[in-house]
Amino acid sequence: MNETMNAFQEFFKLPPEYKSTFYSTDMSKKCRIFSSTLNYDNEDFHYWRDNFTHHCHPLQDHIPLWPQNPSTYREVVGRYTIETRMLLLRILDLICEGLGIKHGYFDSELSNIQLLSVNHHIPCPDPSLTLGMPQHSDPNLISMLHECSIPGLQVWWDGRWMNVDPMPNAFVVITGLQLKVISNGKFSSPFHRVMTNSQEAKTTIGTFLIPSNETSLFSQSKSM
Repeated sequence: MNETMNAFQEFFKLPPEYKSTFYSTDMSKKCRIFSSTLNYDNEDFHYWRDNFTHHCHPLQDHIPLWPQNPSTYREVVGRYTIETRMLLLRILDLICEGLGIKHGYFDSELSNIQLLSVNHHIPCPDPSLTLGMPQHSDPNLISMLHECSIPGLQVWWDGRWMNVDPMPNAFVVITGLQLKVISNGKFSSPFHRVMTNSQEAKTTIGTFLIPSNETSLFSQSKSM
């Protein structure tokens, strides 16, 4: 976990000229970096983040598009994406038990797309003016967040925003809106956001499992 976090923190410290080679707001790009949101030019105000996203599964199809700097990036991040996928599928199997459906139900087209999405928030001079990320629910199947030691993540619970303080060697798992549909509402997707910090940079590695574009969520939910 620490190796992967270090790799991304090193990546964001690289010269802008190198990082700009990955810049794109084109959703079809399999490896891209952008600031704030993909709708940057039309936003009323901007969020305080750079985001680096790339596809991960199958690994051999996507790793040639990844950065070659830092030099260990592909090796370290490649291992990480394999292990985090296995962990999320184990968690989804536990969800299968709770829902009374067979193991492996989600290890199919329902989790065929895997995204690694990393948010990097440099220190913000005035945190009262903007957020690191706005309030949102994750639209995908399931998410897993790997935070650095800097706080900022908040979740909406019982009518108020609650801090989710980082824990060493721990992940935050968030069920997405697609799982809500597939489970016929037995799972929900919590609202969450990220606050800015005036003193230190914050990096969060997000892993997201998503059904393939050809999958119908409504037809899948009927089998339950």
